[in-house]
Amino acid sequence: MALGALPDYPWDQMVPYARRAAEHPDGIVDLSIGSPVDPTPAVIREALVAATDAHSYPQTTGTPALRRAIVDWFARRRGVTGLTEDSVLPTIGSKEFVAWLPFMLGLGEGDVVVHPVAAYPTYAIGAQLAGATAIASDDPAEWPSTTRLVWLNSPGNPDGRVLDVAALRAAVARARELGAVIAGDECYAELGWDGPWATEPVPSILDPRVTGGDPSGVLAAYSLSKQSNLAGYRAAFTVGDPALIARLLTVRKHAGMMPPAPVQAAMIAALGDDEHVAAQKELYRARREVLRPALEAAGLRIDRSEAGLYLWATGGRDAWETISDLASLGILAGPGPFYGDGYPEHVRFSLTATDERIRAASSRLRSRGH
Repeated sequence: MALGALPDYPWDQMVPYARRAAEHPDGIVDLSIGSPVDPTPAVIREALVAATDAHSYPQTTGTPALRRAIVDWFARRRGVTGLTEDSVLPTIGSKEFVAWLPFMLGLGEGDVVVHPVAAYPTYAIGAQLAGATAIASDDPAEWPSTTRLVWLNSPGNPDGRVLDVAALRAAVARARELGAVIAGDECYAELGWDGPWATEPVPSILDPRVTGGDPSGVLAAYSLSKQSNLAGYRAAFTVGDPALIARLLTVRKHAGMMPPAPVQAAMIAALGDDEHVAAQKELYRARREVLRPALEAAGLRIDRSEAGLYLWATGGRDAWETISDLASLGILAGPGPFYGDGYPEHVRFSLTATDERIRAASSRLRSRGH
């Protein structure tokens, strides 16, 4: 099946609101797209510089040192043991992996890709690229017999929802019953805030309590963009069933999907240093503690948001009305309709703005609230 027309890029709809927000006398506060604003840690930049003599083609599979660093990181930070170098594969950021996974798995017409109700739009685009059908559902009992790929997202974008071990285990069991691959998008896993996630690690879909120690049919996707401020590096990886990893590796070799060698070296440095991750989390915690009460003072209710990089809020009215009001305050946010049909009144606020801009947003919101 030939690729049909794709929908317009949703963020193009925000251009007039961005123009209005930019007219604010104190400048725009952009809380719309979660693009990191803090510096890339020196330990990572130094590793990149040291690897810039990259005259040879990089390895699609990743260097042995990178594969070992990923395995060690999953054991140390996610509680996932038993992985081997054959269980991991670096990717050129996580968005390309999300978009191309249905195609790389050989899905097509008649196949269903399930994704969350509140969802990053690339899950559905990936299904469309492969000629498959995307269905939004958070209930494993609803997943049809034609399901061939299930996407979970925990912590969720945009809503910050965390799936506990029991929920992950039920989803994996249902996917296996259907003969479907199940993939967990876990890019925000280091950013737990409320409830048990204030003190406990966010569980991985590859946690032995979820899989029973058997990764068959299961993949996890992870990005260093958020925890290490590497969005510009396009540094990510997938981990899981070695048979699936082997298939993906073959496709990626043929397609030339090779992470650059200096980036692979930088990833090793990032994965080996937990200190910068903890420091970055504290920056986001402080911004969250300023922004959340200001949103509430302005009459917005925060839903979910127990983890991740965003605050998921509603004013109880059409999201575009809230977006318009925010633009008049010089604040740009993300409309809930960008993340599916289930949240017409929600707005997503990113924590990726400087301390000064977060304080400016807080001041404007509190002024409006009074």
